[in-house]
Amino acid sequence: MPRFLSFISVDEKNAPEGGPSPELTRRMGELIEEMTKAGVLLDTAGLTSSAHGVRFRRTGGRLTVTDGPFTEAKEVIGGYAIVQAKDREQAVEWTRRFVDVHEDEYDLTVELREIAEP
Repeated sequence: MPRFLSFISVDEKNAPEGGPSPELTRRMGELIEEMTKAGVLLDTAGLTSSAHGVRFRRTGGRLTVTDGPFTEAKEVIGGYAIVQAKDREQAVEWTRRFVDVHEDEYDLTVELREIAEP
């Protein structure tokens, strides 16, 4: 079965103060449990803020390393999930449910991509 990676991009400047609400935490926990029992969710996690990150860029044969926060970025990767689904449509449906769990004050974008298998 194909595996898919979703990147959850968030606007750190407009994220709710104090992190997720207890209600969001509960709903997310229920969805994660359902996905785990269905054998779809392989791994998921939120990431620390970009202030704790390091960015590596290689261009023109030159490597630059930049400590966060990355002020030039409007959105940063805030988390990820790896799912194994029977097909793209099933992965899309699980990802749609993940996005729908979030409250209206969240400004997020989720990109879903199939993992290339050797």
